[in-house]
Amino acid sequence: MPKSIWFLYLTILIDMIGIGVLIPVIPQLLGEPNSSAFLLDPSQQRLGFILLGIMTAIYPIAMFFAAPILGALSDKYGRRRVLLLSIFGTSIGYLLFGWAIILKNIPLLFFSRLVDGLTGGNISTVQASITDQVDPEHSAKAFGLMGATFGIGIIIGPLLGGKLADPHFVSWFNASTPFFFAGLLALINFLSIYFFFTETNKHIDPERVIKPFASVTNLLKIKRLNHELRYLLIVSFLFNAGFAFFTSFFNVYLTNRFNFTVGQIGEFFGYIGICSIFTQLVVVRLTAKRFHHISVLRFSYPMIAVCVLLYLLPNEAWWLLVITPFFSIPNGLQMANFSALLAKRTPPKERGETLGISSSFNSLGQAIPPLLAGFIAFTFSSAAPILIAGLFISAAAVVFWLTERGPGAEVI
Repeated sequence: MPKSIWFLYLTILIDMIGIGVLIPVIPQLLGEPNSSAFLLDPSQQRLGFILLGIMTAIYPIAMFFAAPILGALSDKYGRRRVLLLSIFGTSIGYLLFGWAIILKNIPLLFFSRLVDGLTGGNISTVQASITDQVDPEHSAKAFGLMGATFGIGIIIGPLLGGKLADPHFVSWFNASTPFFFAGLLALINFLSIYFFFTETNKHIDPERVIKPFASVTNLLKIKRLNHELRYLLIVSFLFNAGFAFFTSFFNVYLTNRFNFTVGQIGEFFGYIGICSIFTQLVVVRLTAKRFHHISVLRFSYPMIAVCVLLYLLPNEAWWLLVITPFFSIPNGLQMANFSALLAKRTPPKERGETLGISSSFNSLGQAIPPLLAGFIAFTFSSAAPILIAGLFISAAAVVFWLTERGPGAEVI
């Protein structure tokens, strides 16, 4: 593989470690009144659910408006400049978040997520840059390595987050420490791209017009796409909406149902990361040699939906360890094969813009559910958003099966 692609994987690794360190901490801020990090009065847990939903939604809402602009900018000026901008914004966002926790300033907490969302085009730009450098035949393996990097970050990040937020581990650690650490990591990431990454876009178009409200018009552009891309984006929207319902309150669900501590949440997500790495390094490679992307996705979506619903059944935490591999493997396969299928169907000169459009739909799918999930958890329980998640992912599976009558289990 080209040397520059490894800096993209490094970018993803640092980015995911930065995200991962936040996983054990976020529920403690607004979802767990017994935590010393809870930012409200202990009697305001239900209000905390609503605020947690709003805070979770701010990032994808900002990404919804910013992603197509960043995608078009990467087509016009190159991937490198956009990566530098987005990573620097991520660093500032994390540092502001940590400072907001110290001040117990909830508006600043929300503003920090807005900053990160407006500039956080890392993943879609990385996907475009990988696609620039990899032949379509090898795209599944390349995106499989990308998924493995996600998994490594998810192993390291939550474990670090749990320790960095624990004053029993080091006396001056508190809930803000993981965010300052994440901001420093993002700054290191910025320097690595600045000094070592070379431009990959061979189709830079200086004449491309940047439209500030492209996110809104992108929703209408779906009608002009060929039917294959159109239905892929619909599937992606439904899946991401379901996944956002699942992730927005899963940490709170673990705390409320199984009394997980911040450290236990970190360890559990580390276990998920181990399963993800196995999927990307072993399972994705084996299936890439034998099965078409469509065949893999037709299996993955229904399996993910079933496993999400299975998480609602256990009364003892050890059952979560049994369910997780059956959830992580199809989810990892979905990640690698959907990205590869979308890349194959996108013309080279339009990759940045198309991935930006895709990111807009994904961001919209990720933005609405947390807002709703906060009110749903407020009204019912922290388990209710997970039930809805299973229904949305089931809908994604149905649409994919109805629109992608692919080669079944044919050997390539």
